[in-house]
Amino acid sequence: MDDVTPSPAVLEALRRQRAAMLAALEGDRPVYGVSTGMGRLAGTRLTAEQQADHQRNLLVGRAVGGPPWLSPELTCALLRMRLRGFLRGDAAVSPELVVFLADRINDGFLPAVPRDSLGSAGEIIPLAHAFQTFVGIGTVLDDGAGIPAAEALQRRGVEPFVLGPKEGASLIQGSPLSEAYAWVCAGRARRLVEWQTVCAAIAVDVLGAPQAIYRGTRIEKLIAGAATRPEVVQAPISVRVGPKVLEYASQATEELRETLQESWETPADSPAFLDGEFVPTTGYHAAALGLRMDAVKAALIHAAEVSVQRLHRLLDPQFSGLPSQLAVDPGPQAGLTPLHKRAAGELHAMCRLAAPATLGSLDTSAGQEDVQAFASAAGAELETVIERFFAITACELIAGRQARYLSGGPGAPKLADTYAWLGARVEPVVVDRSLGEEVERLAKACREWQSRLEPR
Repeated sequence: MDDVTPSPAVLEALRRQRAAMLAALEGDRPVYGVSTGMGRLAGTRLTAEQQADHQRNLLVGRAVGGPPWLSPELTCALLRMRLRGFLRGDAAVSPELVVFLADRINDGFLPAVPRDSLGSAGEIIPLAHAFQTFVGIGTVLDDGAGIPAAEALQRRGVEPFVLGPKEGASLIQGSPLSEAYAWVCAGRARRLVEWQTVCAAIAVDVLGAPQAIYRGTRIEKLIAGAATRPEVVQAPISVRVGPKVLEYASQATEELRETLQESWETPADSPAFLDGEFVPTTGYHAAALGLRMDAVKAALIHAAEVSVQRLHRLLDPQFSGLPSQLAVDPGPQAGLTPLHKRAAGELHAMCRLAAPATLGSLDTSAGQEDVQAFASAAGAELETVIERFFAITACELIAGRQARYLSGGPGAPKLADTYAWLGARVEPVVVDRSLGEEVERLAKACREWQSRLEPR
């Protein structure tokens, strides 16, 4: 990812906003999380001496999570989402904190942030873990190994940050983790749909399926010029409905991106500092993002069901006209049936995550927090579903490559680049061999390389 450096003009605007906020704090009106406790203790007024330590304490007492930790990509995205929100100005944090945060993004600072068991109304548990590291507490990941945050800062020649009024509260407010999941997963889901479109086109090509049903769909250009088999009057449903299923997955993903854009434009602090006033908000309740991620998850699981069934049809000579199980010598050789079993196992694991993660609120904080969005849980499940679907996609691509090898001929002209790309990564299965590592390598290659619906 590119480095981030706030412009001088932005920092000056933040400085003015910070000064206005500090001036507003000089009155006697209680300000949540600054001159009062938080949650059920919001009615407790803090003395000046207590306020001096309060912002740091907010980051310490709420860090009750544990491993597994977020991936480096999600952790970096979390930091970026936090920075994006601060640059909006309504948090009224100091420009020094903004620069410190930007510098940590740029120097690869990766706090150990818990992925699971986050039952607060907002995201205070993961955010406390993420940002207590700024004051030299907690754990930072260095090449996957945990080291004390103070040591990680020292290695960078950086002193722990000294928080000013409201800054500790602002660091744990809002829903930047849910935004990070939405940002990362939306990109991965779009890439996955592109690859699944290629898989659907390969299935039409190697099965010799009738093509009229695909007019106006995204695979129409890819299958142009593909040979059809006269004896195939109607392809299996999994082959026919693929484009429609993927169209819905694309639509659900685009709606997630639109909701993320709305979240970026909405004040997240509670209270936010708007027009010279402290205004309570509900930016911590990321239900809209969570429900959108649940919708994408369901759409992808259904698409995976179609993919696994389509893979099974490729292995069946009744549908493919090719040797049974795509084996060169069926009987003595198992062919690619074990590959389908791997895909079926991945699908079964995905289906166990099909229930909405955003449902299941419970009372916490002595009843003060009586509803949770669980949006980050929806993001974690969506991330898992996407990873498993990439494995299924790799299985289907290997089968498609094998079917093209056994059937001979170049196949659809617009798929030539894809077949060449697959051929450079997967050798034909002439005799049985262990394909597990090849599945992993191909899944990784698909995650990292954007497929093209209109190859050269």
